[in-house]
Amino acid sequence: MQISLGSKRYDARQWKDVRALFYCHYNIYNIFFNVIWGLPLMSFFTKESLELLRQRVELPEFISSFIEMQRTGAAYKALCPFHDEKTPSFSIQRGDKHYHCFGCGAHGDAIQFLMDFQRLSFSEAVEFLAERFHVPLERMEEPQDRSGPNKKSLFDALDAASRFFHFNLMESEEGREALNYLYARGITKEFIQNFQLGLAPAAPGIFQQYLRANKVNTEVMLAAGLVTERQGQGLRDFFIDRITIPVLDVAGRVIGFTARKYKESTYGGKYINTSETLLFKKSRVLFGLNYCRRRITKEKRAIIVEGQLDALKMIEAGFTITVAAQGTAFGEGHVQELLKLGVEQVYLAFDSDQAGREAASKVGDMFQTKGVEVLCLRIPVGADPDSLLRDAGAEAVLGLMKEAVDYLTFVLAHRSHAANTDSPAIKTQIVQKISEQVRAWEDPVMVHESLRKLAQLTDLPESLIGVEQPYSQTTVVRKSAVAGSAEVDGDMILEADFLRWLLFMGQLESELLEIAKNNLRPEQLKNPVAAKVYAEYLERERSSQPKNIVDLMDFFEGESGQLFFEELSKKKINRDRAQEFLVGTIQKILERNWMEKRESIKQKIQSGQCSDDEAMALLKEFDRIRKEVPRVLYSQSV
Repeated sequence: MQISLGSKRYDARQWKDVRALFYCHYNIYNIFFNVIWGLPLMSFFTKESLELLRQRVELPEFISSFIEMQRTGAAYKALCPFHDEKTPSFSIQRGDKHYHCFGCGAHGDAIQFLMDFQRLSFSEAVEFLAERFHVPLERMEEPQDRSGPNKKSLFDALDAASRFFHFNLMESEEGREALNYLYARGITKEFIQNFQLGLAPAAPGIFQQYLRANKVNTEVMLAAGLVTERQGQGLRDFFIDRITIPVLDVAGRVIGFTARKYKESTYGGKYINTSETLLFKKSRVLFGLNYCRRRITKEKRAIIVEGQLDALKMIEAGFTITVAAQGTAFGEGHVQELLKLGVEQVYLAFDSDQAGREAASKVGDMFQTKGVEVLCLRIPVGADPDSLLRDAGAEAVLGLMKEAVDYLTFVLAHRSHAANTDSPAIKTQIVQKISEQVRAWEDPVMVHESLRKLAQLTDLPESLIGVEQPYSQTTVVRKSAVAGSAEVDGDMILEADFLRWLLFMGQLESELLEIAKNNLRPEQLKNPVAAKVYAEYLERERSSQPKNIVDLMDFFEGESGQLFFEELSKKKINRDRAQEFLVGTIQKILERNWMEKRESIKQKIQSGQCSDDEAMALLKEFDRIRKEVPRVLYSQSV
C-alpha cells in the first residue's frame, strides 16, 4: 500500500517510521499568558449598590469638577475631553445619568468617565464615587474565604490615625520641636495643613488609647500597619517620634504613612514606611499620584523624584506631574502604573551623587525599555528639588527641565565618569555595555535610533556600533514569585482581556465591536462565563439594549462568575491603544484555538487506535490546518 503525504509517498513499512518521526519532531507550541500577581481576591459590588451609586451621582455637577461645562437650555455642554475640538459636542441632558459626545461617540456614566478620563480601574472608579457621594457599597460574598478585617475598617483606622498625628503636631507640646524643624526647612504651616503632615508621639500608649476610643480594635490596628506585635513585648506603635506624611489612594483616602525622623537620637533610618497591608503595596504605590493623576494623564509625562517631601514641594510649586517611589527602589510595578496612564515622557530629578546617578541609570533603562522617552535633570551637587525650590524658586526647576539631557547622553556620561576614555580598551568596554543595554529594549525604532545616537556621541562609525545588524526582540516570560501552588487559569485571563475592551470602552466601542464580531463567536471562548457574557453582549447590541458592565452584573453571579469579574475589573485600560490591544488579544485567542485543534489531531494519531487510512486522513488534516495560520479580520465576517 502506498501512502501520500504532501509530495512524498511511502510504503507500509516506511509509514511506521514516518509516524515515529512525527511524534519525535512534532513542534509543540505554548501560549504564554501574563501571570497575575499573588493578590488576595476581592469581592465585587452588588448590582443594587451600583445602581444606587449611579442614581446618587449628579452627573453634570460631578463632571464639572473635571472639565468646564456650560448649561444651555435642558442640556450641559463642554469641549470633549476625549478628542480635540473647538466647538462643544460633549453633552449631558438634564436628569440623565449618561454623557454623550456627538463628535467622537464617547458615551458612558460617571464610572465610565473616571475610567476613561482618570485611567482608573472599574473598582477604583466605583470606590472613588462611593467616597465622594457617601454611598455605602454592598459586596457580594467573597469568592474564597479571607480572614482579617475588611477594607472599610482599615480605611477608618488609618483616617483616625492621620487625624491624631496631625493634631499632635499642631497642638501638642512635643509638636513644637517638630514644627520648628519643619519651619527651618522652609515648610510652611499652610503646607503642613494642605498635606496633613503629623507627628507620631514618642510616649507609648497614647496613640493606641486614641484608636481604641475610636472603636479601632487590635486586629484592625495590626492589619492597618499601625502597630506591631512582638513575642513577650505586647503591642508597640509602628511609628514613634517621627513626622508622618499620609499616603493617599485615588479617592483621597489614607492607605499608609511615610515617616521621617527629625532627631538624630530616633532609632532607625531617616524614613520608614507602613509595612505591606491589604491597602498598601509599596511596589506599586506612587507617592503623589493622587494629586497628579489628571494632569499626567492629559500631558502624558511625569517627573520622578527620590523623596516624598521633594514630591510634595514640587506639587505645591505647581509641578503637578511629580511622583516618587514609596519606601522602595523604583521598580517595574511603578513603571507599569505610569504606562497605564499613557505616559510617553519622564523627567528624572535625582540627586547628582553616585547613588543618585546609578538610580537614574536603572530607572531610565526601565522606561526606555518600554519605549518611553527619558530626560535627566542635572541637579547641582548637594542639592535636591526641595532645596532648589527653596533657594531659587520654580524657575530654577523649569530651567533644569528645559536643559535636561536625553537618557543616552546621561548614561554615557555616567559610565564614563572617573574612567579614562582616552584608553581605547576602556572606551570599547563602555560602548559595548551601552550597546548591549540598548539592544535589550523592546521597541525596534528606539533601539535603532539610540544606536545611531550612540555612534554620534562616541564619534564612531555606525557600522562599529552595529546599527545595521538585524534586531531581534527577546521575549521574556515573567512568573509571579508569590503565585504559590494556585493554578492560573490562562483561558480566563485571556478572555477577560478580550471582553474588557467591549465592556469598558465607550469612545471606540463600535469599531472594537465590529472587529470582535468579525473574528470571534461566543462558542469560541472556553471560559463559560466569558462565553455567556459575550453572547448576551452581542444579543443586546442587536436589540439596542444597554450593555455596560452594570447591566450585565447578573451574569457574574456564583463563584466562577465572581472570579471572572475580579480578573475582568482589576486591570486598567489604555484607551489610546485600545484597537491595538484588542486585536492582539483576539489574535492570541485565535492562535490558541488553532493550536489546540492541531494538538487534538496529534493526540488522536498518538492514541494508537487509528487505522493507517484514518491516520493518513488525520495527518492531511493536520497539514491543512498548519498552513491556515489565523489572522485577525477587520471587515470580513467570520
